[in-house]
Amino acid sequence: MSIAESPRANPYLEGNFAPVADEITAFDLEVIGELPTELNGRYLRNGPNPLGEVDPAVHHWFLGDGMVHGVRLREGRAEWYRNRYVGSSNVSAARGLPDLPGRNWNGVPVGPNTNVGGFAGTTWAMVEAGACPVELTYELETVGRNDFYGTLPGAFTAHPKFDVATGEMHAMTYAWAEWMDHIQYVRVGSDGRVNRTVDIPLPGMSMVHDISITDRYIIIYDQPVLVDLDLVAAGRSFPFRWSDDYGNRLGLMSREGTAEDIIWIDVPVGYVFHPLNAYDTPEGKVIIDVCFYEEMMRHDVRGPFGDALPSLIRWEIDPQRRRVSATTIDDHANEFPRHRGSLTGKPYRFGYCAEINPLSMHWPTVKHDLITGARQVFDHGPGRAAGEPVFVARPGSVGEDDGWLVTFVHDGNDDSAEFVVLDAQDLDRGYVARVKLPQRVPFGFHGNWVRDLDT
Repeated sequence: MSIAESPRANPYLEGNFAPVADEITAFDLEVIGELPTELNGRYLRNGPNPLGEVDPAVHHWFLGDGMVHGVRLREGRAEWYRNRYVGSSNVSAARGLPDLPGRNWNGVPVGPNTNVGGFAGTTWAMVEAGACPVELTYELETVGRNDFYGTLPGAFTAHPKFDVATGEMHAMTYAWAEWMDHIQYVRVGSDGRVNRTVDIPLPGMSMVHDISITDRYIIIYDQPVLVDLDLVAAGRSFPFRWSDDYGNRLGLMSREGTAEDIIWIDVPVGYVFHPLNAYDTPEGKVIIDVCFYEEMMRHDVRGPFGDALPSLIRWEIDPQRRRVSATTIDDHANEFPRHRGSLTGKPYRFGYCAEINPLSMHWPTVKHDLITGARQVFDHGPGRAAGEPVFVARPGSVGEDDGWLVTFVHDGNDDSAEFVVLDAQDLDRGYVARVKLPQRVPFGFHGNWVRDLDT
């Protein structure tokens, strides 16, 4: 049985998809094992946590007020855990407070619920589909909406890509209710201010969830999940549905290019939420590794897991011939892919994924060697489900996989949660450390390790 066939009213509101009620602060957390003393900073992860009652018939997993969960590590100790709602008009109204400061360019009432990270000395919460980022304090309290200090003209995204070589952040943004005929590329400088935008016309309002970059290109995903006006009329706030007629293509835009310069290339029909990484080859080709769904939101318009589960696929793009060849790296259900961040847009060897199973509390962590094809699985145990595996490099490390994987693990046996640390070079070592958390952490989306030097 797929999640779309589940007899539950809305599977994205039940089990560990369900929200938690309380904001908690806990200090001096219990550690099992030994936390590396080099890990000084915060692991932060964002996700939807609806505030108040929602209608299960029309609720989509991507909706709901944002909630950031964070663990602060210092010198081998887990100093605190916090979970806080991301500020929004909804949260302010529920608490009888004035709306938070900052420009709300498209009037979105909920707080960013999709990603969180550190950039330009600030902690930012970000969201799918165009709303303004929200700035947070070190302790995860809301400061206000921050449109990159007044330089962001409109929409932003949940999935910017950071280029270590330039110190810049690259984003592909969409906002379906305001922009029905185009998306926008946004580049943010190391000072936290937008320094370039490019409007890119599209034939339909595609759900442009992510972006890839290489040294030469900005890569655009124009895919067959579109705004459906029948869903709009039915009152759905996230009205996207699969289209049989739209096709699937990638756009290659040079780093300083324009919309007119984009090389559009048809790729196999399906949908990609998350690329693992992309890079240029010396022969002028482009390699793109993606978590690929054969269908998306055809029948299950409440979330991403009802029609298909994603395989890890490699696309080799020939820009001159406008051709693509596809190779399956792993046909297991790979999602939430990560790699060493310093290699974004560059040749790399190792990738890390969660092997998801939305109907089971059993989500292992997987390491892929993209040179040898080796696949190493870390099983968190019966009834235990790990989220996105974030790679943290060991300071001064040379080896690409010399570092740790950090993530939250939900234990369905007792409905508890842990923050865990794995040795990325030696998964067979078992847990380096486990930090017991004071409450359940619902399945959410994305997060990052934010070193203390980054804030």
